[in-house]
Amino acid sequence: MRLNRTSRAAATLGALLLAAACGSSDTAGTSPGGGAFTPPKLAAQKSLGRTEGQVNLIAWAGYAEDGSNDPKVDWVTDFEKQTGCQVNTKTAGTSDEMVSLMKTGQYDAVSASGDASLRLIASGDAAPVNTKLVPNYKDVFSGLKDQQWNSVKGVSYGIPHGRGANLLMYNTKNVSPAPDSWSVVFDKSSAYKGKVTAYDSPIYIADAALYLMKSKPSLGIKDPYALDQKQFDAAVALLKEQNANVGEYWSDYLKEVSAFKSGDSVVGTSWQVILNTAQAEKVPVKAVLPEEGATGWSDTWMISAKAKHPNCAYKWMDWIVSPKVNAQVAEYFGEAPSNAKACAETADKNHCTTYHAADESYWNQVHFWTTPIPQCVDGRTDTTCVPYAKWVQAWTGIKG
Repeated sequence: MRLNRTSRAAATLGALLLAAACGSSDTAGTSPGGGAFTPPKLAAQKSLGRTEGQVNLIAWAGYAEDGSNDPKVDWVTDFEKQTGCQVNTKTAGTSDEMVSLMKTGQYDAVSASGDASLRLIASGDAAPVNTKLVPNYKDVFSGLKDQQWNSVKGVSYGIPHGRGANLLMYNTKNVSPAPDSWSVVFDKSSAYKGKVTAYDSPIYIADAALYLMKSKPSLGIKDPYALDQKQFDAAVALLKEQNANVGEYWSDYLKEVSAFKSGDSVVGTSWQVILNTAQAEKVPVKAVLPEEGATGWSDTWMISAKAKHPNCAYKWMDWIVSPKVNAQVAEYFGEAPSNAKACAETADKNHCTTYHAADESYWNQVHFWTTPIPQCVDGRTDTTCVPYAKWVQAWTGIKG
């Protein structure tokens, strides 16, 4: 199951993107998928050859199950039988770990979240993907294609795997009235001092920026991942104020379930799978997508520019987004599948409804994690935005 998505590595990893992005003089292109920097010139594979007998993957826990964790959960074995590609999986706990591992050149593909994908593209560690070599790509929801976290200047750098929103969860007995705004964890957090919970990652700064985007329009924030210094400072200041009321910063979702179960936490950022798990354990909680919208994550399978087994990697990318397998992963992991046809394959026929898989109006309210870069992706060309390295540094100061 999903264990950890936090980003905690040193600022040098963020500086990697900064250096790569600053090396480009091109600041044009700001629409989703348009790209706000020029990545290294790498060519996508033109055709598939013979499979190489194995594939080395970096994946989130729960994305490449082979039955060793649960005999009933296995979509790797059939892949190996059908393709002849033995799957070797390195489970990563953080996006920064994934970036670090990809730089070794020992892995063929990675299930990168949006707070890692642009770093991999900018550094030249991820190669463009020829989607024509992935037949199941045609059935991926259009809302996941050609987005700013998986494409640059119209060039695709990966195959969408799934998506989820960062929701506002609250204990119905302790939090009243029922919240419909992030103000409950920011401006009003003192009412629940010591029992507010927040996601433990530098990317959480975007949550504060999203709230300020609506609550303080004078700041001019248009994209929570594109913050100039003034906007960034305002978000950091808000989070430092919130820190006094935060009882726990979480990254392991099971720990958040336990915190809500014990009463140590009563309100804060959550995922749909956390809500489902907590409710199954009779914890009196509900979750909402607040009026300001929310941040969220969309994972992308990316192929290494140094892949030693690229044909097996392409076979894997097509397999993991095939309807039946994509449905299995989505249910086991707790997310919305990327393949529209997967909804007919889920064991729980309400899964796609619960996770809003086909509800694009819902996803239009979600700002998916995107690596902050100096070139502002909100359309501005007359200023510099704060890069990820600075987000990492600021996060350390926020937590104290």
